[in-house]
Amino acid sequence: MSTESADPVLRDFGGGQFGIYVHVPFCATRCGYCDFNTYTAGELGTSASPQSWLEALRGELATAATRFDALPSATPEVETVFVGGGTPSLLGGDGLAAVLDAVRANFTLAPGAEVTTESNPESTAPAFFERIRAAGYTRVSLGMQSAAQHVLKVLDRTHTPGRAVAAAREARAAGFEHVNLDLIYGTPGERDADLDASLDAVLSAGVDHVSAYSLIVEDGTALARRVRRGELPAPDDDVLAARYERIDTRLSAAGLTWYEVSNWAAGDSARCRHNLGYWDGGDWLGAGPGAHSHLGGVRWWNIKHPARYADRVAVGGLPAAGWESLTDDERYTERVMLTVRLRTGLPVDELDVTGRAAVRGIVAAGLATVSGERLVLTDRGRLLADGVVRDLLV
Repeated sequence: MSTESADPVLRDFGGGQFGIYVHVPFCATRCGYCDFNTYTAGELGTSASPQSWLEALRGELATAATRFDALPSATPEVETVFVGGGTPSLLGGDGLAAVLDAVRANFTLAPGAEVTTESNPESTAPAFFERIRAAGYTRVSLGMQSAAQHVLKVLDRTHTPGRAVAAAREARAAGFEHVNLDLIYGTPGERDADLDASLDAVLSAGVDHVSAYSLIVEDGTALARRVRRGELPAPDDDVLAARYERIDTRLSAAGLTWYEVSNWAAGDSARCRHNLGYWDGGDWLGAGPGAHSHLGGVRWWNIKHPARYADRVAVGGLPAAGWESLTDDERYTERVMLTVRLRTGLPVDELDVTGRAAVRGIVAAGLATVSGERLVLTDRGRLLADGVVRDLLV
């Protein structure tokens, strides 16, 4: 792998799905568990604002479109757009409409393109959902995390327990067919009854997609410091496994089927096509501070700080902090790591000699089955997916 700090030398498109990810780096407050590239107004001061960020975003998208136009094959239509963060809903309905306008001004959206925005429940309202639906967004992902007030407090979440469900219903009333709720499980102090209450709330909202992630204590976060000082216990692996099984049982019984280890959907049309592009080896442009991109085996990542990102855009070129050209071995490793997590499984004939030799032992251990020449995780295998990946790659 070669890593550079200059403008990335782009290869042609890989022939799979092409999407655009837009990173909104603004948050009203900083959650203690989060290590994403986000900033509060107090941290930024006068160095950057949503207005300066939007202007820089327009510049980056225009530069990227020009660079892509110079490649041998035509830039494919954009099949998915995902606006994440941070807290995109802090931009308001008009701000998010302007983001999508900037994408359309430089790229062609495919007919029926999936256009998603993340939103925090406390910064949404019925008029917000109506505005972004009219602007062309087709999907909303809401950060719920938990229905238990004491769990939200540990996570430093500011919304009230019932607000996420209310926001999901408002989104559906505004015409959104596809609405996701995010859950985090395994937070210190969370009880089985708290998780059950969260699942009850999720199912009452009538959403067609749920993402559930075990709490990870990331280095450098406020949560990590609290755990290190002994104020909070670290998440327990056995508890996390039991909670995952509890989530899967409840969601499956309600008609939400897993299609990736941490994601459940009510049918194929409800699956997040943008994330499937990541997991299935597609190409994407990541725009905004700290965003990552991938094109034909070349990966680059943007300058993180919004002010320095805007300064780089102003002088031309992509605002990359660095880039790397993936070797065939690295691309193979990533293919195995991501694809094995999908319900559709990993084609056995894509494995190398070592991987194919490991399949028999993985199946014998009850961690996967081979169905239609694809290696598919069992329920137990989903709990030990990282171990399955290690066995395939050793």
